[in-house]
Amino acid sequence: MKNLRMSMLVACALGLGLTGMLQADEEHAGHGSGTPIVQPAASVPSPGKTERKILHYRNPMGLPDTSPTPKKDGMGMDYIPVYEDEAPKKDGAVRISLDKVQKLGVRTEPVTARNLSRSIRAVGTVQVDERKLQAITLKYEGWIEKLHVNTTGQAVRKGQSLMQIYSPTLVLAQQEYLTAAKAEAVLQGADAETRNTAHELAESALTRLRNWDISEEQIKRLRTTGRAERLLSVSAPMSGIILEKTAIQGMRVMPGEMLYRMADLSTVWVVADVFEQDAGSVREGDDAEVMLKAMANKSFSGKVSFIYPTLSAETRTVRVRIELANPDGLLRPALYATVHLASATSNATVLAVPDSALLDGGSRQVVLVERGEGTFEPRPVKAGGKGDGYVEILEGLKEGEKVVVRANFLIDAEANLRAALGHFSR
Repeated sequence: MKNLRMSMLVACALGLGLTGMLQADEEHAGHGSGTPIVQPAASVPSPGKTERKILHYRNPMGLPDTSPTPKKDGMGMDYIPVYEDEAPKKDGAVRISLDKVQKLGVRTEPVTARNLSRSIRAVGTVQVDERKLQAITLKYEGWIEKLHVNTTGQAVRKGQSLMQIYSPTLVLAQQEYLTAAKAEAVLQGADAETRNTAHELAESALTRLRNWDISEEQIKRLRTTGRAERLLSVSAPMSGIILEKTAIQGMRVMPGEMLYRMADLSTVWVVADVFEQDAGSVREGDDAEVMLKAMANKSFSGKVSFIYPTLSAETRTVRVRIELANPDGLLRPALYATVHLASATSNATVLAVPDSALLDGGSRQVVLVERGEGTFEPRPVKAGGKGDGYVEILEGLKEGEKVVVRANFLIDAEANLRAALGHFSR
């Protein structure tokens, strides 16, 4: 008995475990000690519990190495068992235990039909409506004797006098008209041909004055007084703001020389630069919200009225135009603006899934379809446009199917790993 106890102590010290101790017992039993050998009790599965069948053991670090029996890797880590119900299916589906599904936080949503729209962000500037620009020029030679509007930025009304011009040509034209008008009145009793000739001369002189932009009010005054005026007023053809002024009192003016450049700012344009990859989603009539840096808390609503047909080679952007009403004059030309365009990616209802459901590897677009009881099928799909946090599915899914929208990367990674291990274990 003393030798038996000593052998058991030595076996324990050497780390032999229960097997080593039993071997030591057998050796002493062979010497005729008569001591009975105690066998370990066999493990009995608990009643009512079905044991899962282990197919093989895989490397814990994901290396392509499997083993039919338990073992450790070079770092001393135990190989992980792969159960039969977790093995990849022939159709590529993967089954995950329900407790693992809960631990991963897997969440699914059904495939639905919806209209997709998205907000495209762009930057731009406030610009003058080109259709409401006006250059003030003269069609005759003259001298500016009185300048009434003499500052840039001054607001003017339609018909307001901008300046008074002395022009010998205008004085002569007025005198010619008065002479023709008197001759017509004197010849009222003459024959028809003479009367017609006199009338044509008077109308010709009157037409010349109108062609030189002499206002009807000035012509009426000329007829009433019967006297040619030395100075004639140049009136504003529209209401607006003086953007540029070259007129100086006393200067000589030649025909066609620009004296003022003015604009009506009651409506303005916001011209925004849309990046090349977003340009195809913008349509005329899309809603637009404009935020100005000068007025951080104020937004303006408008619509895309025009998309320019050219692309800037330097910035790779396409310009789009939004028209905005500006009754208070707050929208000043050259102000910086941030534009949000509500672009509809499709006019019709399309099948869509949350964009988090799509696993896009460039050449491979996949979603994970739930088939029930912890089974998930990687399904190749063809994706379309995006908007509102959803992506259009052109091929591969049907309405009502449930797709994984959370933890799908983990499931896909595990499915790929199991498939790879199954390939290497063949």
